[in-house]
Amino acid sequence: MLQGEAKNPLGATVSSKGIHFAVWSGAAERVWACLFDGERETQRLELKTDGEGIHALFVPGLKAGQRYGFRADGPYDPGKGQWFDPDKLLVDPYAVEIDRPYVYDPRLAARRGEGGDTAALVPKAIVRVLPDAGPKQPPLFEPGGLIYELPVRAFSIRHPDVPEPDRGTLRALKAPAVIEHLKKLGVSAVELMPVAAWIDERHLAPLGLTNAWGYNPVTFMALDPRLAPGGLADLREAADALHEAGIGIILDVVFNHTGESDALGPILSLRGLDARTYYRHDADGKLINDTGTGNTLACDRPVVQDLILDSLRHFVRHAGIDGFRFDLAPILGRDENGYHKDAPLLEAMRADPLLSDRVLIAEPWDIGRNGYQLGNFPPPFLEWNDRFRDDVRRFWRGDAGAVGALATRLAGSSDVFGGSAADTRTVNFIAAHDGMTLADLTAYAKKHNEANGENNRDGHDENFSWNDGVEGETDDPAVRARRKADMRALLATLLASRGAVMLTAGDEFGRSQHGNNNAYAQDNETTWLDWAGRDTELEDFVAALSALRRATPALGAVGFLTGGPVDGSIPDVEWLTETGAVLDDAAWRDPARHRLAMILRDADGGRLAVLLNGDRRASTFALPSRVGYRWISALADQPDSGAAVAGRSVAFMVDRRTGSEAG
Repeated sequence: MLQGEAKNPLGATVSSKGIHFAVWSGAAERVWACLFDGERETQRLELKTDGEGIHALFVPGLKAGQRYGFRADGPYDPGKGQWFDPDKLLVDPYAVEIDRPYVYDPRLAARRGEGGDTAALVPKAIVRVLPDAGPKQPPLFEPGGLIYELPVRAFSIRHPDVPEPDRGTLRALKAPAVIEHLKKLGVSAVELMPVAAWIDERHLAPLGLTNAWGYNPVTFMALDPRLAPGGLADLREAADALHEAGIGIILDVVFNHTGESDALGPILSLRGLDARTYYRHDADGKLINDTGTGNTLACDRPVVQDLILDSLRHFVRHAGIDGFRFDLAPILGRDENGYHKDAPLLEAMRADPLLSDRVLIAEPWDIGRNGYQLGNFPPPFLEWNDRFRDDVRRFWRGDAGAVGALATRLAGSSDVFGGSAADTRTVNFIAAHDGMTLADLTAYAKKHNEANGENNRDGHDENFSWNDGVEGETDDPAVRARRKADMRALLATLLASRGAVMLTAGDEFGRSQHGNNNAYAQDNETTWLDWAGRDTELEDFVAALSALRRATPALGAVGFLTGGPVDGSIPDVEWLTETGAVLDDAAWRDPARHRLAMILRDADGGRLAVLLNGDRRASTFALPSRVGYRWISALADQPDSGAAVAGRSVAFMVDRRTGSEAG
């Protein structure tokens, strides 16, 4: 029986007679529930153990709204992964709400017997009764849809049409102007970057910086009060508003590490309860760092698996969430022998009655041994496809010999996800929160992370980016025109690809981070979306591409387009040169080739041509004709002049009936 469904449910459970407190620790000798009235600790009640790791106590007379925390005592030997210290107030791992954000303080990391009691420094959990979100509904997202990655604070803090008190919070997602924008873009589901409560990394405060992304959680169910001042109700109401508009909501969740960091990090929750069980350690008791953040959750341990599953169920049951994107997802399937695609936690998600139909998206890499696992997650997991990102960037940068890889990525990456009989599970993207923005790809050949305070050492060095002749901002109209054309080409390539596609908020109107490709610590105008200064022409172009994608069954459809250099041919696609010839092996491998035509056929006999011209020179593409049909532009803002394609651009043509046959 899962612990969250056991006789002693973990966390704080309210009844008409009082509150039942329960927490798991296999190594603690004593555990207390500490009750607070504001900041004053009013009671410290020792919990009783059942001998199997659960420490629990029923306290009569208490009601919802009670503030509390835990303390634990036992061995203290950090070198062996033992951190017990009753002076450290610990937040319940099952807390559903906390009373204030986490703020890093060096005293939280002081050794036992130093630094004093930390109760004044640690948020208190708040006991809540959480109503269900209503009858479970199928996820509002279908394979091939458009995912819109959205950082809640940065997205809305400067939005002029969001009520000022709601800016920077989940409540902004209910604003009519926000809903209208998402519908204009044809968004299938928003993917919210982490909303669970997080703490800043300890090196940021001395630099005058704060965490802007939230990938440093402490508790997994409690939302960060800065994003959700109304607690879980704010998320549920945002989900309701999006659902009413036909838009799904996916949460980006971080179950690979916590903000307790390395051996010098703070003691906030899991570390003080039972670090050796909750975190992976080597044989000598040293923390394993497969995440690059200082610690790694031990997802092969049943207690950790239950915590993760219960957290996912919590958001589905109480907020109606449609799915989850898992940060550094190989951690979920790791044990001491490495990653396993049939790991118990991954299998449990697929089998769970509440979770099995949810959208599940893996970021398929971590920094551990054999950490790159693209294509190696079990169905129905979708996977972020960085090979699509890099191969598309290489093509539009002008790299030699890139056309074959481009075709394979457009076709759904069957070289990664299997043969033509399988459904692709790719999530295609050009840019994400981590890395350069789409606009910066065309304006910066190198990263510019000086503002992060690490002498530009952080972030990826290779971005497959270019600057169109000038590094950074420029008033040169020719350079600006080339960059705008390149942005349109990148966006058109993304929206013309098979599989799910992801667009990061603001890329549709040309947002810039001034070349910063690791802006996690820039909670300022570097990451805040500039709604007043957005490029509305580019935004309209994205909306038109999205509408074409939704209206064209062959675009974005699940299943592989084949016929490229990897796959062989099937009836629904042709790959042609600009002269109309079928690409042979020599053409696929020609290092000077920068043009490609993809001709798609749907079940009703309709045809769509996607013409990609990566050369600086314009070209007229020869398209296969048939009696009674004529090729015309599929987009209103592209010239209806046969198949003439400007340099560095993508054109879409449809084969329409002519004359009397058109009726």
